[in-house]
Amino acid sequence: MKPCCEAHGAAAASGATVVRDGAPLRVVLVGNPNTGKSTLFNALTGARRKVGNWPGKTVEVASGTWRPAVRGRGGAGGAGAHLMSVTDLPGTYSLVPASPDEELTQDLLVSADPAERPDAVVAVLDAANLARNLYLCAQLKDTGVPLVVALTMTDIAGQRGLRIDDAALAAGIGAPVVRVSAREGRGLPELAAAVERVHRHGEVPPPADLGEPVESAVRDLLRALARQAPGERRPARWIALRLLSGARVPGVPGEVPALAARLAERLAAGARPSAEGRTAEEDTGQEGAGEDGTRGGAGTRDETHDESHDESHDESHDESHDESHGETYGETYEEDWDVQTLLAEGRYAWVHRVMAAAVQRGGDAGTSRATRSDRVDRVLTSRLFGLPLFLASMWAVFQATTTLAAPLQTGLSDFFAGPVAAFAARLTGDPDGNPLAGLVVHGIVPGVGQLLSFAPLIVIMFVLLGLLEDSGYMARAAFLVDRLMRTIGLPGKAFLPIIVGFGCNVPALSAARILGDRRQRLLLGMVLPLVTCSARLTVYILIAGVFFGSSAGTVVFFLYVLSVLLVVGAGLLLRPLLFRGARADALVLELPPYRLPLPRVVAAQAWQKLAAFLRTAGGVIVATVAAVWLLSSIPLGAAQDGAGADGGFGRVAVEDSAFGGVSRAVAPVFAPAGFGDWHASAALIPGFVAKEAVVSTMAQTYGTEEPADGRKPGTLGEELRRTFDHSSGGHGAAAALAFMVFLLAYTPCVATVAAQSSVIGRRLTLWSMVTTMAMAWLLAVAVFQVGRLIT
Repeated sequence: MKPCCEAHGAAAASGATVVRDGAPLRVVLVGNPNTGKSTLFNALTGARRKVGNWPGKTVEVASGTWRPAVRGRGGAGGAGAHLMSVTDLPGTYSLVPASPDEELTQDLLVSADPAERPDAVVAVLDAANLARNLYLCAQLKDTGVPLVVALTMTDIAGQRGLRIDDAALAAGIGAPVVRVSAREGRGLPELAAAVERVHRHGEVPPPADLGEPVESAVRDLLRALARQAPGERRPARWIALRLLSGARVPGVPGEVPALAARLAERLAAGARPSAEGRTAEEDTGQEGAGEDGTRGGAGTRDETHDESHDESHDESHDESHDESHGETYGETYEEDWDVQTLLAEGRYAWVHRVMAAAVQRGGDAGTSRATRSDRVDRVLTSRLFGLPLFLASMWAVFQATTTLAAPLQTGLSDFFAGPVAAFAARLTGDPDGNPLAGLVVHGIVPGVGQLLSFAPLIVIMFVLLGLLEDSGYMARAAFLVDRLMRTIGLPGKAFLPIIVGFGCNVPALSAARILGDRRQRLLLGMVLPLVTCSARLTVYILIAGVFFGSSAGTVVFFLYVLSVLLVVGAGLLLRPLLFRGARADALVLELPPYRLPLPRVVAAQAWQKLAAFLRTAGGVIVATVAAVWLLSSIPLGAAQDGAGADGGFGRVAVEDSAFGGVSRAVAPVFAPAGFGDWHASAALIPGFVAKEAVVSTMAQTYGTEEPADGRKPGTLGEELRRTFDHSSGGHGAAAALAFMVFLLAYTPCVATVAAQSSVIGRRLTLWSMVTTMAMAWLLAVAVFQVGRLIT
């Protein structure tokens, strides 16, 4: 082992850290879901982030660079301020993992090599739900990593009558506490100064006192570990507590687990008599829990939606589950009392002591007085109005997207079709006589123009969705569809990856890893490609604008609703066939309070989505357009150009090219669906590479410029109407709708297939590709055959 690694490991074991002069400090953000952690990350990094898989894992994390603001002499983040590398770890309620996301957090803080552990942890705690957040903080104190607390939602805590003494809270935790408002930029320099200080001085917080019986057993195990495993580099206290709870810890000599088992039996035996008649609920309102710490308490906004509940809100949990071991603990403890419960009670007792010293409750705190968010939720999440209002809001988003984006797209399309194409032709020469000029003028320029014409659609849609998300409304969507999701064996939070999938299926498949049950992840991974992504939206708008005019927005909305119905229908079919044991857990979801969206936050999120789209789609679209142009330039047999003369390379009519020949061979398959014309099949072939390429391929096959405004489609729209009317026998609208339904359901793009394979494996991915293609064809045929009867 390198000397530097030995030094770092020794420092970690002794509660110190190694100062790496000149190197960026490695900081991780850890916290419960919906504590403002990701908002804080965006504020720290200024949206300069990258998202990717953690090395050796399939869990996606966001990372970025934090450049603390330089302030005056003695100010936070002064001239010697460190550059910091910040990682936003997935939200978790506990360091006892119940999903791959939570397992990543434990591995990084506990199981990783000391040289790979972070230099500091910023624990993001919600001041309005401090008791539950402190449970995770108690576990973080056992990792031996320098800790700083970022206290968020202090305004909400004040509205609830909670007054928090920061100094007392810091003394109770044993770590600096900094109030921050990421939305307003307050407290960030002070947070940077605190992180630098704890790293520079190696300030590791003392562990939470779990009571003398537990602490005595921990001391015995620490001595045994020091004797039996002197080279152990993982946090010794964490190992001792995990062994006491009955967990298997790899790499620990057999004598130590045996001692832990004896000590655990002694602890459990001693705890049972003292637990007689004691309830789990403490004076803080904190309920008893398993070691995963997911029980709610007073002041929380955890929502449990169960079949047996008639109300839209339930402010408590039915039971507490230790996801790691499957134990369930009720309100009183009888023969099922064990060490896991004892450890959880010890941590909650510590939470109670910290809360008693640091938190004062005002006159209305802890009472049942409804907050403004509660009153709004009575309408927006009610069984009568909740789902219709959600559907109406989604319809408004898509209608506004199709309406507002049209003039902007028209301007971009005209710019590339006119000045840019003319300038390219002047630079390269005649595109009909020069292959290179043909590639640039008929291939690259239209491809880039098409890519950029999508930008208004992407920005407008994600700005509108960002407004809904930043206001707190999108979190209610998962609550509203919880019952629907559980019919297919998925929890309500599975709807969150579906929401992500409306933007792009690739990150949606990565988000499927928030589910703890493997069978649920496999089931969700198989149905997520049926979620219609933003790449398909551009095709919908063009086709719907040509055939449905002013009703285009409604048609697009119908396709999105159909997408959700397909997800549910596929889940109902797959669950009994392949995932019979998939269990439908009750939803545990924290609903953030309603807030006015901040334009800066919404704009940053929209820019991130647009930049990601341009990065992923740009190269694919340009390459696909160039490939289609190349195949369209290769003559097939004795081909002729448009004037009837013998055509050579680059001078052949598209229908007589290699690309046209393949398209004509495929076209009869789609005749029962009403679009058995080679132009339609030609557009679907590159659509497998990227759905964004469908419209540009249509324009190339017709030899026309591609319009961006579907309501003013120009020559391409006229050609599409003529083609679909002819192939459908006069039922062009039915054929167009069938074409869009097929596009919605058929095999997703290559990037999605790759992401799906990483989540569910190659065999299930191949099976999914075959079944979705068959389902898409059957649906398209059904839509056309029914449509031709009523049109």
